[in-house]
Amino acid sequence: MTDGRTSATEPSLDEVARDYAEAKISGEAVEATRDLLWEQALPMADRLARWFDHRGEPLDDLRQVARMGMVKAVNGLIAERGSFTGYAATTVRGELRRYFRDASWDTHVPRGIQELTLATSRAIEDLTYELARSPTRAELADRLQVDPAELELALRARQAYRARSLNRPAGPADDEQGEEVGDLIGSPDHDLEQVDDIQTVRGLIARLPAREREILALRFFGNQSQVQIAEATGVSQMHVSRLLSRTLEWLRAGLLSDAAPPYPGGSDDTPSERTLAIAVRNHRGVARLAIRGEVDHDNVDELRPTLLFCCRTARQGVTVDLRHVPFVDAATIGVLADAYRVAWRRGIRLQLVNPGHTVARSLVIAGLGRLVPRAEDAPPAPPAPRSARR
Repeated sequence: MTDGRTSATEPSLDEVARDYAEAKISGEAVEATRDLLWEQALPMADRLARWFDHRGEPLDDLRQVARMGMVKAVNGLIAERGSFTGYAATTVRGELRRYFRDASWDTHVPRGIQELTLATSRAIEDLTYELARSPTRAELADRLQVDPAELELALRARQAYRARSLNRPAGPADDEQGEEVGDLIGSPDHDLEQVDDIQTVRGLIARLPAREREILALRFFGNQSQVQIAEATGVSQMHVSRLLSRTLEWLRAGLLSDAAPPYPGGSDDTPSERTLAIAVRNHRGVARLAIRGEVDHDNVDELRPTLLFCCRTARQGVTVDLRHVPFVDAATIGVLADAYRVAWRRGIRLQLVNPGHTVARSLVIAGLGRLVPRAEDAPPAPPAPRSARR
């Protein structure tokens, strides 16, 4: 009886189960009747396991779960339960569903969604057979009597049933030298997270007096001691210590706030956010402008008329010294571009000399890098103007 069916002369599974229940009560031939019941019930467990085949789990594993469920049914058999086959089928199916729900998911999914996912899979199979096509979401929701939102969760959960390895090949499976999927997944870039802080500190350093910038460079880039810095700058070691402490405290405050506080040193080298000074000198037909302070949308109109006037009237060319300009914005770039067009129409040369790193980078990005001459070609800078309130 390897197929689980009985011939006309053999007792049925329910009859064997009844004999085993009576033997448990009388205590006679218990082991023999139990072995006979188990022998006849085993094919039934295997048939129930095949009902759950093709759902992503190996058939051998399903048979093992179904047989464990049958053992549970046999051990729990009592005469008052009625038909053994009905009781055993319910018990085995319950064990198989519990296995799919609890043990076979690679990703944790709430139990209610797991059960709905299994019901959805069965509904898709049934409706595909009935309709001879793939069912729509509305048809699935109507068959399962659930809201479309719950059905959508169940459909998404089907993708979480099996987690694919990040070590699988990203290309053809036979390409042993190819990349793995995990190699193509990005990871947190800590350097990128620091870009904002780096740019902020760079702008703050540009606002410092020249002496403080030199001390910072010698200390943190030159790795020199305070004594060595004092010898290089011509001040006492104690004064170097005070300047370093004050500067670092100011940088820290500027980094943690939206607007940097005024530098406490009060040096003339420190441009103020509300200060812009422009000096103009004519040298052999070349108009030379020296600018001090940040140039942005708020004060660019102070630069525009002076620069355009020089480009319209200078005989040989125009030179703009940017050594004391720590920052330019898009409005300033627009004024420089307008000045370049005026100078180009007149056939004279416009040069932007001595820009700092931040300003030079902005000019290159804006396409004005050609206006910055090489260091050996740059003319001598005019005297820087004193800061003046607008």
